[in-house]
Amino acid sequence: MAEVDQGSAFPGEAASPAIDSLNATDSNGTDTTNATVAKFVSTPEGTALAYGSLVLMALLPIFFGSLRSVNCAKGKNSSDMPETITSRDAARFPIIASCTLFGLYLFFKIFSEEYINMLLSMYFFVLGILALSHTISPFVNRLFPENFPNKQYQLLFTQGSGENKEEIVNYEFDTKDLLCLCFSSVVGVWYILKKHWIANNLFGLAFALNGVELLHLNNVSTGCILLGGLFVYDVFWVFGTNVMVTVAKSFEAPIKLVFPQDFLEKGLAANNFAMLGLGDIVIPGIFIALLLRFDVSLNKNSRTYFYTGFLAYIFGLGLTIFVMHTFKHAQPALLYLVPACTGLPFFVALVKGELTEMFRYEETPPESKEEKETEKKEN
Repeated sequence: MAEVDQGSAFPGEAASPAIDSLNATDSNGTDTTNATVAKFVSTPEGTALAYGSLVLMALLPIFFGSLRSVNCAKGKNSSDMPETITSRDAARFPIIASCTLFGLYLFFKIFSEEYINMLLSMYFFVLGILALSHTISPFVNRLFPENFPNKQYQLLFTQGSGENKEEIVNYEFDTKDLLCLCFSSVVGVWYILKKHWIANNLFGLAFALNGVELLHLNNVSTGCILLGGLFVYDVFWVFGTNVMVTVAKSFEAPIKLVFPQDFLEKGLAANNFAMLGLGDIVIPGIFIALLLRFDVSLNKNSRTYFYTGFLAYIFGLGLTIFVMHTFKHAQPALLYLVPACTGLPFFVALVKGELTEMFRYEETPPESKEEKETEKKEN
């Protein structure tokens, strides 16, 4: 969690590989690296509005991303298929995230911050357009009548020829998808030119929702490994070093949600931001999405574990904000979110006598399912 006072451009955050939370400034929103800047003391109303908005924005991608994760494997494109995280992936993830974070730290120390952020801006410009287009596509589809002339297109790149021909890209889309892409491109241009906080949030919400929807843990044990590893990662890099804060102050990208604490005074031109890293949304979010899919697998027409995890997330995020403002110090949000989002669902499962069943629940990657079906046909 972080609060920032630094004009219309945002300092980014760095984490897994570039998503997490930290506090780069003091609790009143003043940049501690520049003592000549006039200190802005946010009002209680402004602070409450900012953090209330951040909590609400954090809940949206977790809720809708979890719902979409149940059926995302039925997508028509390979890009709609979920990426399954195994226990090996989960164990390596904090190490890879740490190397990426430290690598960015060295890059900003050695090379010009301006040129690095220019490259990152173009990279996230393309990713943001694709993520936002994928996010709004289901909503746009509902706006058009069934008799809408919806033409189908296919983008196909192959390598080689004959029997050695290999698909590199095979993307199917239609007229509605093109409309989504046009809207997303407008937002992308707005972000590149103005770096406005609303454009930043649109891309940030899209990244978060896509992450929760398309990143699937294969079982609860893998979730525990991932959350446990990133718990240590978050605590170490926030409390143990200044690496994360240094990268955060240099990194400009829509990998956090922001809301101005001076919104009531300045409106859309406000520039004293409280922010929440996407890692504090996506990492607990993919575990909560797993709980929803476990609920569905029980065939009891109940969403007990999903709602339990969802409420636990609200409690953990609220506790993070409370502790940060009580002690006036940076707080790694996963320090509170991981115990809450795992502990409460496990306790409920223990009370209901379903803890063993929860840990036995296993999801098979789509590729494995296709291989099994092929083997059955051959036999």
